[in-house]
Amino acid sequence: MAIRYHEGDLPNGLKLGSIIAVDTEAMGLNFHRDQLCVVQLSDGTGDEHVVRLDRKTFDCPNLKALLSDTSVLKIFHFARFDVAMMKRWLGIECAPIFCTKIASKLARTYTDRHGLKDVSRELVGADMSKAQQSSDWGAEALSEAQLAYAASDVLYLHEIREKLIVMLEREGRLELAQSCFDFLPKRADLDLAGWPETDIFAHS
Repeated sequence: MAIRYHEGDLPNGLKLGSIIAVDTEAMGLNFHRDQLCVVQLSDGTGDEHVVRLDRKTFDCPNLKALLSDTSVLKIFHFARFDVAMMKRWLGIECAPIFCTKIASKLARTYTDRHGLKDVSRELVGADMSKAQQSSDWGAEALSEAQLAYAASDVLYLHEIREKLIVMLEREGRLELAQSCFDFLPKRADLDLAGWPETDIFAHS
């Protein structure tokens, strides 16, 4: 794994292919209060790109163009949060999407363990550390441990997606999963508009 660190934006002309893995780090889980700090990406070839955002301007045209490019599939784990954060702070709509957490819940119905650490361990044999999950992502300089953690979150998503597609096809749920992925930008809109915990489809 080679970690490429970028301050503020991706470099001009960087090509990452038609399928990229994406994750984000923020100051917390509140979309309106907690700023987006870091975006990490991988094209599945072994290079992980970690972008530390300028939180005064969020001026990152290359990153925004890539994440909003509808010809590029973006793989997330729990895309709902990342997509809402990027819409709130970068002003972009991210699509199309493959969410490995949704796919896991639809395919791995024999377990209630759908966190990235558990999914990675079972499907690709990777033992991920989550020690830096709650660290200060708004710090002036990211530590080596933070960079390694950020990169590891996108390192296995391509392989996990492939394994989950096989399982979804086997169980006849790939079309259902795709419908859920397609709805995610609207689910993010609901979160940002004030309905994060309300099931609007419920009777009451």
